[in-house]
Amino acid sequence: MERRRTKLAVAVALLLIFGLASQKCSCDVVQFIFGDSLSDVGNNNYLTKSLARAALPWYGIDFGNGMPNGRFSNGRTVADIIGDNMGLPRPPAFLDPTLDENVIFKNGVNYASGGGGILNETSSLFIQRFSLYKQIELFQGTQEFMRMKIGREAFYVVAMGSNDFINNYLLPVYADSWNYNGDTFITYLITTLEGQLRLLYSLGARKLTFFGLGPMGCIPLQRILTSSGGCQQSTNKLALDFNKQSTKLLSDLASSLPNSTFKFGDAYDAFQDLINRPYLYDFNNSHGPCCSLGKIRPTLTCTPISTLCEDRSKFVFWDEYHPTDKANELIANVILKKLGYNSTNGTDNP
Repeated sequence: MERRRTKLAVAVALLLIFGLASQKCSCDVVQFIFGDSLSDVGNNNYLTKSLARAALPWYGIDFGNGMPNGRFSNGRTVADIIGDNMGLPRPPAFLDPTLDENVIFKNGVNYASGGGGILNETSSLFIQRFSLYKQIELFQGTQEFMRMKIGREAFYVVAMGSNDFINNYLLPVYADSWNYNGDTFITYLITTLEGQLRLLYSLGARKLTFFGLGPMGCIPLQRILTSSGGCQQSTNKLALDFNKQSTKLLSDLASSLPNSTFKFGDAYDAFQDLINRPYLYDFNNSHGPCCSLGKIRPTLTCTPISTLCEDRSKFVFWDEYHPTDKANELIANVILKKLGYNSTNGTDNP
């Protein structure tokens, strides 16, 4: 691993010296992505002890050759779609064995990990996963010689927070669930996140977007826990309060950190409307997973023995946690519009 990190560090250092720092070089802009299962493109598949892996069918059925590729969906992630529409290459997983200096030059790197959280203790029940601090540490291993520089020519995406609630605060097996109330836990998260975003800035991040949370209380896993099958409004309130404080944090950082463009990507209201009125968006199911074992709920993940819905384009959710490709496209388009990013060289193809 140390040889690998050294190799990557040298590779990206060369990128700075001969590429991004050169006014004469027509180098492509790349992305560095940090996140959880909503952005993971395969890192967890290489963490062989992890209990959060999209390594079995039917994950990836509508992506490329239809085989599992580490994405927790039937198709693309929100980050995939946003990057495609901005004309940016899709960065490979950090643990992808094909990652080398040429790939970094052309595509950047994705550090996202299923189960990852802002807090190190989040999702510890999954055994192996990269927390945001760990992802930044991995990034730092490739950026040691480029502080305050690479951010001029790269986009940074951070999409974190849902696991800190779903797989930490809302589970009584975690100490955070009884050490904090909703307000103090969110303050804890925001304070931790601020330190992490400042650390990324110190490592060169200048153009950064933080994706806010969606209506977490409406994911199938949360709905099945209610007697009515409706959304958990208390969980949705946590997401809204977190988004409100995150918006302020990103605004404060953008104002106080020189030459930075830190933005908050919000699609909460649009996603909630999709769930409340799916028929307006050509969906017919916004409450259950497309991939399931029928009446056996919750099944948590999609497996080879699961049954698929008849038409995947009509379902908002792919499994108990994650949206389908079509729902991700709607979310991504809303974020793009709100952030004012123009669609260039976009694609509808996985």
